[in-house]
Amino acid sequence: MESPVTRRTVSTTPAATPSTTRVAGSHVLQASPHYTTTRRHSLYGTEDRVVIDPGSRIWKAGFSGEGKPRDVFYADSVDLGSLWSLTRASDPATRAEQDRLLEIAIERRLRSVFHESLLTDPKSRKVILVEHPLLPLYIKEIFARVLFGNLQVPSISFASSHLLSLLSVGRITGLVVDCGHLEATALPIFAARPLYPHLRTTPLAGSRLASHLRALLLLFGKYAPPPTSLSVINPPLVDRLTRVPQEILSDALIEDIKTRCCFVSNVLEANHDIRAPSPAPPSEADIPLGSDAAMSESEFSRASDVPESATSSQQPSTDPGSGSDSYLQALANLYMRHSNATDIQLRVVPPVAQQMGTGRGTLIIPGWVRERAAEVLFEGGDVDESSVAEVILDSLLKVPIDLRRTMATSILVAGGTAMLPGFIPRLHAELLRAIEPPGPPRQLSRDGKPLLPPYDRYAGLRPLIPYFAILNNPSPQVSTSSSERAVANAGKVPAFSPAVIAWVGGSLAGALKTGGAEIAREKWDEAFAPQDDDDEVTASTARPEQPSKDILPDWTRTPLSVGAPPAAKSPSTQATVGA
Repeated sequence: MESPVTRRTVSTTPAATPSTTRVAGSHVLQASPHYTTTRRHSLYGTEDRVVIDPGSRIWKAGFSGEGKPRDVFYADSVDLGSLWSLTRASDPATRAEQDRLLEIAIERRLRSVFHESLLTDPKSRKVILVEHPLLPLYIKEIFARVLFGNLQVPSISFASSHLLSLLSVGRITGLVVDCGHLEATALPIFAARPLYPHLRTTPLAGSRLASHLRALLLLFGKYAPPPTSLSVINPPLVDRLTRVPQEILSDALIEDIKTRCCFVSNVLEANHDIRAPSPAPPSEADIPLGSDAAMSESEFSRASDVPESATSSQQPSTDPGSGSDSYLQALANLYMRHSNATDIQLRVVPPVAQQMGTGRGTLIIPGWVRERAAEVLFEGGDVDESSVAEVILDSLLKVPIDLRRTMATSILVAGGTAMLPGFIPRLHAELLRAIEPPGPPRQLSRDGKPLLPPYDRYAGLRPLIPYFAILNNPSPQVSTSSSERAVANAGKVPAFSPAVIAWVGGSLAGALKTGGAEIAREKWDEAFAPQDDDDEVTASTARPEQPSKDILPDWTRTPLSVGAPPAAKSPSTQATVGA
């Protein structure tokens, strides 16, 4: 008789995966969706750091070592606005109230990052904070006070967003352009050392694009109110078109139109046939295509700052002799004739006076508005509002001459505004267009002699024309005059999205256990510990109003970073030097 212990049963059916009682969507026992290997993931330990990229409008948060953030959300989920702006109140009482409200908002966002987005304990997670170089010091203090005081994180590492963007594509030298919501900033970086004195910035960014788009829709868009009744025959859509009410153009609608409908087209060359078919003054041939056109673009942007009663007078007229309205209409006709984009109809919430339960209104967006709304970002000429291309060239003028060629061949574009289709190729074309020599003056002086040629501000950069290359250009234009180095660099970096490229660099820095200036919680507690006095201990000593200058990193006060270590000398070189 065979013993039951030694008896074995051989199954001829393949082993099936045993069923589990795991809850769908659980974040406790799942492996990382970004890695197919069995590496130790942050969900199984507290080794990986939390990487937070807090923008003025959009936040990105996740764990280090991953290829994309876990959560991307608006900082102001209700109005889709900015947490902070470029201006600050001058009155001390008003400023203190604004800082208090900002601290409450930042604390609410940081708690949602740890407790809702990442589902992790902040007391056991080191934090890498991706900071903008121009982030005010008082905002850094608010972040540090909330993370250390309320959430009690072990440490905070402040890392430059430009440096992390360059690190994510495997470079340590280059010129990084961050085109975000409030401003566009160009910062050269050499050997992992940001050259902060050569930083250049412009307010022509996502915020200006949004206000410019709103003004264009107020001037040239069309709106059809909902039907007055469902029981009678309503007039067709064409007969119901009116001017666009200002109250329907909310920030959420403008953001939706900007991200889903707008794109960037090619440059309108001066040799295009732009003459109007009728000799109505002023004709389209009188509209300049250079920097003078920025004056008319600014008029569009200012239209969103006036009340609704005033915008009705700014509606373009078809009368040839109507002055500035005719000029704006001629510029619109110019863009319309050279645009192949189709008009888009959007269903929008009607104004309160038209909400009668019969449906939504219809907003008609002209195709040329979708195509040319971003022209405001490339039309500079102003000292305080340079274009994005002029910011890059101004930064190149400041760097040493022997670094200009290296920086020109290693331009990296980051930021959410750079997500517009066609933005990066248009930026490369604008760089070449801005560096061209100015033409001869067409006018004559009063005595009949030609005027002096205009100032050529970028004459020293003209030899760099064959070397301009954008590392993350999706469609690089290779010409016969391009240098070998430009051809080798253009479009040859990993295809990370410009909006998350800085966060990816922070994720890589956290995985390599590197980063910027790290501040431990013990050091913060020592700096803000209460000072015992012989007489009494006041409450003001426990929390001073101004942080210590040695605690928070500030590139305007502290010396520049050390940068990358020098390359090691080869043994043959050391033997030669010793001999």
